[in-house]
Amino acid sequence: MEKEQQVLVVFPHPDDEAFGVSGTIASHVNMGTPVTYACLTLGEMGRNMGNPPFANRETLRSIRRYELKEAARVLGISDLRMLGYRDKTVEFEDPDKLTAEISDMINELNPSLIITFYPGYSVHPDHEATGEAVIRAVGQLPAEKRPKLHCVAFSKNCVEELGEADIVHDISAVADQKLDAIRAHRSQTELMLADMADGLKKKDPATMAWLNFERFWTYKF
Repeated sequence: MEKEQQVLVVFPHPDDEAFGVSGTIASHVNMGTPVTYACLTLGEMGRNMGNPPFANRETLRSIRRYELKEAARVLGISDLRMLGYRDKTVEFEDPDKLTAEISDMINELNPSLIITFYPGYSVHPDHEATGEAVIRAVGQLPAEKRPKLHCVAFSKNCVEELGEADIVHDISAVADQKLDAIRAHRSQTELMLADMADGLKKKDPATMAWLNFERFWTYKF
């Protein structure tokens, strides 16, 4: 993995960082690279409430805020920014306003790498709107000043239409940190981790591949 000057991660929900990029984040942090994570919402419309349930619709926002901070601590993220948008409404935000906010962060941080969702291939409307805003913000920069864009894609048609991932990171050295970041989002992940426990214990190849490798597509303007 190449050492970066500054990494900016932009996702809409707490736990988006944990599943697909937490090993990559931890690896950059371990190399001494500052990482900023801009999380647009607090995931207050999440469907899971813990297993057994310990949250409700009224308390979930504050619980997920705490979980996000804990995941950031686990990964060593030096700069966590909670942007205050409402969960499941990012697609309805003024696109110019959202783009401008991301542009302001890019101008402030001058990241050499931005990680976000690949528009059209990230399933959830909040994911799509976030990725689109990042692409617009980067696209406004002169080509020679644009940071690298590494995008997460996981729709069923992503490989068919985009080809195999351009970048595959072996993050097995920090797999325990990745699991700890996922566990930090307890309200959302307890049931999933319980279902995966047998695969992790038996080192099921599919489960271990999901844990140890993170895939990205580069966005080309």
